[in-house]
Amino acid sequence: MVFSSAEFLFLFLPCTLLLYYNPFFRGRRFRNVLLLLVSIFFYAWGEEVYVLLLLVSIAANWWLGLRVGPDRKHRRAFLTAAVILNLAGLFVFKYLGFVCENLGALGLPLPEVRLALPIGISFYTFQAMSYVIDVYRGKSPAQRSVLDVGLYVSFFPQLIAGPIVRYETIAAEIHGRQETWEDFCAGVPRFVQGLGKKVILANSMAIIADAAFDELAALSVPMAWLGAVAYALQIYFDFSGYSDMAIGLGRMFGFHFLENFNQPYLAASITDFWRRWHISLSTWFRDYVYIPLGGNRVSSRRHLLNLLAVWLLTGVWHGADWAFILWGLGYFLLLMAEKYGRIDRKLGFLRRPWTLFWVLMLWVLFRAEDLGRAGAYYAALFTGGRGDMADFIYYFSNMRVYLLAAVVCCLPLGRLWKKIPELWRERLESLGTVALLAVLVTYVVGSTYNPFIYFNF
Repeated sequence: MVFSSAEFLFLFLPCTLLLYYNPFFRGRRFRNVLLLLVSIFFYAWGEEVYVLLLLVSIAANWWLGLRVGPDRKHRRAFLTAAVILNLAGLFVFKYLGFVCENLGALGLPLPEVRLALPIGISFYTFQAMSYVIDVYRGKSPAQRSVLDVGLYVSFFPQLIAGPIVRYETIAAEIHGRQETWEDFCAGVPRFVQGLGKKVILANSMAIIADAAFDELAALSVPMAWLGAVAYALQIYFDFSGYSDMAIGLGRMFGFHFLENFNQPYLAASITDFWRRWHISLSTWFRDYVYIPLGGNRVSSRRHLLNLLAVWLLTGVWHGADWAFILWGLGYFLLLMAEKYGRIDRKLGFLRRPWTLFWVLMLWVLFRAEDLGRAGAYYAALFTGGRGDMADFIYYFSNMRVYLLAAVVCCLPLGRLWKKIPELWRERLESLGTVALLAVLVTYVVGSTYNPFIYFNF
């Protein structure tokens, strides 16, 4: 079930809200158990079998969390067991087939392994590890009830595509949150805005991107560039839209998730880009991998190795494919050029175009189905294929309104919004939310094309 489906908007969410805010049972225990049950149902809707894997992960990490607290014996051994257990599950379902395939290509007699990837396994695995590590570090107390750990790991707004919610961020809110009308009223427009990003902008950009990446031999240079730009816009509005919806839904139930995007295409450097893009992932790797390895408080050689480890893991986290590994290495090299070559400082006013260019180039590698197709697409960007301008003219002329809207929505419109008097802002937001929701209903009911990119991770 996806947030932009009719089942979610007209059945699941209204029923959940009615049950949660019923006038008869309003205790914290009831509401937490209800959220846990509906979250498990939400996941089981698309993963009838792998929901058991989620439940095993919850139970195992709850048990290990009780044994890594500051006053427990052998707590370091239990922490190690937790990390190994979580990564082992992720490896088996996400990377085992890739490893066997590549070792088989080297001549080792290994069987072919093809396991269906559980939806959201990378997200909920990292959250479960965050729980155990934060308890071990003494940042938050262990939850005595497995139901509370289950709610943290499986809470449906962020379960299958993030953002990665750190345990220390919401530990106090599991039992101590206060649902308010102000939070609910802030959550609804945030959810609707995210839905608009996804349904109107991301899905429209996907039409152009799919046409370009699926017809490599017939690409002209303009169509290749249009496809690359469209994919960059698609993945941004797809993922940031989902994050907005998750944040909005969290507010409706009294939870406050941290922001996951901050206008990344306005970044003035690659370093700046990763402070703005998928913030929950980059900060997770910073706090749980980069800093424990020594961060930048080490020799230059060791610092390089630390960054290399982080960016290899970032690439691998996104998928079991050489393209993702090279994508991560590409960012590592660019960050090294900035850190040690000061290249971003030498570019002056060209810093933003330089950054955006390399982000686009690496999105091509991210989107291509394999390295061969990525190479063919890079060739089309700079030399063109056998195609003419017909496809470019067709897609640009038919989608120019959506393209313009997507580009405008990448700009810092919030600054202009804040200049409007508060009373007018509230009225405009209310009217805009109702109008946008009415438009979105027609899109949701009438559209059959509704993928979420990050469901694959």
